[in-house]
Amino acid sequence: MSKKAFLFPGQGSQYVGMAKDLFENSVEAKEMILTADDALGINLSHIMFSGPIDELKQTEYTQPAIFLHSVVLASIIRTVSPEGAAGHSLGEYSALVAAGAVQFYDAVKLVRARGKAMQQAGIDNPGTMAAVIGMEPEQVDAICKEASGAGIVQSANFNSPGQVVISGSIEGVHKAMELCKAKGARLVKELVVSGAFHSPLMQPAKDELKIALEETNFYDARFPVYANVTALPVTDKEEIKKLLYEQVTSPVRWEDTIRNMIKDGFDEFYEIGPGKVLQGLLKRINPEVPCHSIDKYSDVEKYL
Repeated sequence: MSKKAFLFPGQGSQYVGMAKDLFENSVEAKEMILTADDALGINLSHIMFSGPIDELKQTEYTQPAIFLHSVVLASIIRTVSPEGAAGHSLGEYSALVAAGAVQFYDAVKLVRARGKAMQQAGIDNPGTMAAVIGMEPEQVDAICKEASGAGIVQSANFNSPGQVVISGSIEGVHKAMELCKAKGARLVKELVVSGAFHSPLMQPAKDELKIALEETNFYDARFPVYANVTALPVTDKEEIKKLLYEQVTSPVRWEDTIRNMIKDGFDEFYEIGPGKVLQGLLKRINPEVPCHSIDKYSDVEKYL
């Protein structure tokens, strides 16, 4: 018997038209999407289905859009029962809903609050992020320390072997980019983002989120969700809440998360949500382990 896990994508996977075919083909999907519009008091589905892309790319809409797409897919897949899950940054919220640790209706409001707080923090504390390809995590961490005289900078995502994303103030990140290039990184590329996510510049968002987390009901998870902050499985509701709070300014330990899941016996993965980013990362972490991508209604049909 294979041991199955769901993986949920984070920001960057959105596209105009996302979840539209789910809305048109599944009564349950339609109900969930309309419920989300209602819970948020905005026409999120319109932005998802029709754009414009510039609006969809705003963090306050991107986060609930990807979350909604992912959670709807996870709910209508009837024939695959996961024994564990993980999500990349925002995707952790989708994973927690799939595990029953937070109710859909509460979670969609929580995710919007997170998105708005992060967008505002990006305006108040301008920063940037950059991908560094072809360097060991330890090297990148050391370079960030060295560059921090110029401004705040730290590793934000350990995505896959040789792929680290750094985040911080514009001066700090630019200095670290310069040093990474000088010390032999294969590629260093600034990312188009609206803030320095997973860096200390997100502290105001973390403070905002703390209030929202306190107001939300959490439950013990039905199956382990591997947390970004520790890369370890968690089911306890208090621990879950604490880790979501920490996650805002902590690096996403994605490579360790996947390695730990494989070590714990997971041998079949499903990426649930828009895009195929996590499937690509999994291939680089361990090409032996299968990962199925489920994004469109046609992908779901096999699992109804």
